[in-house]
Parts: sequence; structure tokens; C-alpha cells
Amino acid sequence: MTSIFDKRNFLIYPQAIFYIIAGFSHWIMPEFYLPLIPDLLPEKEIGNALAGMLEVALGVGLLSLHYRKRAATGIILLLLFFVPIHIHFIVNGSCTNSLCVPEWIGWARLVSVHPLLVWWAWEARHLSDEQ
Repeated sequence: MTSIFDKRNFLIYPQAIFYIIAGFSHWIMPEFYLPLIPDLLPEKEIGNALAGMLEVALGVGLLSLHYRKRAATGIILLLLFFVPIHIHFIVNGSCTNSLCVPEWIGWARLVSVHPLLVWWAWEARHLSDEQ
């Protein structure tokens, strides 16, 4: 039996919930995400829906011991894929129809929060239910 303060509870369950909610938000609020997608990417609606699907699937995958390592690796790859999209948003004014942030906040988020999300997923790769 594990304690509520067990490392696994912090690294797996909140992260899984985070990605599942983030994934559903792509479908519930596409108007927030679509302006963030660079014009050079075709079929923004499909890309947004796929990003949401991947986030939900990867979040659910974290909950399974069998798929956890693959799901965490997928999250890391997805986060790396999103880096150029975040940079595009920042260097093109940090403002869309639905979101405006100062450029420095965009950079601060990218260089601080993004690596923490990668670390969070990396650590989840190494956890099993037996720990």
C-alpha cells in the first residue's frame, strides 16, 4: 500500500490528470488553440484535434504500468514538438485573438516551465507500481 505522499502519487497521477484535461481542452476550446498554431502547419483544426487526442491518450497511458514508459516518452516528444510553436508565438508578438502576454513571460515560461514538464515526464518513466 502506498502513502498519499508517495513519490509515484506526485509524479504519475497529477501529471496524468494534467494531460487528460489539457487534451480535452483542445476539443472544448479550439478557438483558444487554433490561433497559436503557425500558418505554415496545414489543417490547423485537424492538428489541434490530434494534439488533444495525443494528450488524452498519453495521460491515460501514464496510469498503466504497461504503457507508462511509452506514454512518458511520448509526452517528452510532444513537448519537444511544441517548442517551435511556442517560439513562433513569442517572436510573432506574443498575441493572438484570445491571448496576449508580454514577450518576456513567453520566454520565461518556455525556459522554466517547459523543462520542468519534460523532467516530470522523464521521472515518470522510471516509476513502477512496485516502488
